[in-house]
Amino acid sequence: PTHGEVSAAGVVPLAPSLDHVGPIARSVGDAALLYGIMRDGTLRPGGGGQQDEPPAAPRPRLGIPRRYFLDLLEPAVEGAFADTVERLARAGCRIDDADIPHAADTGPVYLHTQLAEAAEQHRADLDARPDAYGRGVRLRLELGRYVLAEDYVRAQRGRRILTAEVDAALENRAALLLPTLPIVPPRLGTDRIAIGDATETTRALTLRLTQLFDVTGHPAISIPCGTAGGLPAGVQLVGRRGGTDRLLAVAAACEGAIRG
Repeated sequence: PTHGEVSAAGVVPLAPSLDHVGPIARSVGDAALLYGIMRDGTLRPGGGGQQDEPPAAPRPRLGIPRRYFLDLLEPAVEGAFADTVERLARAGCRIDDADIPHAADTGPVYLHTQLAEAAEQHRADLDARPDAYGRGVRLRLELGRYVLAEDYVRAQRGRRILTAEVDAALENRAALLLPTLPIVPPRLGTDRIAIGDATETTRALTLRLTQLFDVTGHPAISIPCGTAGGLPAGVQLVGRRGGTDRLLAVAAACEGAIRG
């Protein structure tokens, strides 16, 4: 959902300005039902959205942000995504290229925001019972205590730029379309993964295509699109801020073609 639409009460926080709460479900329809309950505490007839929400356009326009987002994909994921785009086009979706000029700067914006906010949120427990945290988590929380105030402020400035760029990419489009992960599910314990000439940490790769929308607060939904190299793969649709209901309608219209 859009950041803040669903209450985070009862959720152990990491970074409040990044934390999103949403459902995991078997279908878009089930996700819509759960979203409505989580947001309003009520079950809405026909789904989770507002009852006056307009239906999705029969031929929604979807934008693919190729720069950065498609620059580092495992071949199996690249193939699965291309097949999904082809199915959506055959189903009547209008697909064109979108651009988010500073998408490659998402990592530093996310990191300085998350580290600082997480250190502040967990300061009491980190002081009183540090051994309650796993070593890796504790080290990251302690690292957040050394983020400079000026770096946090710069990160928020970058966040505003990125938010405006995602808003612009969504102008006159129903949603953005991109892979959910650039890799197939890795084996447990895999620390680094090579893609072509690049080698990245598994953590960085699993965050690469989704963390921008944590930063900007836009709603996103991941839908299974079949398999990549025999392992499950997914694509995500990203909608306008405040437009979660509309995004769910678009996702429902596209779900059959995406699943194949």
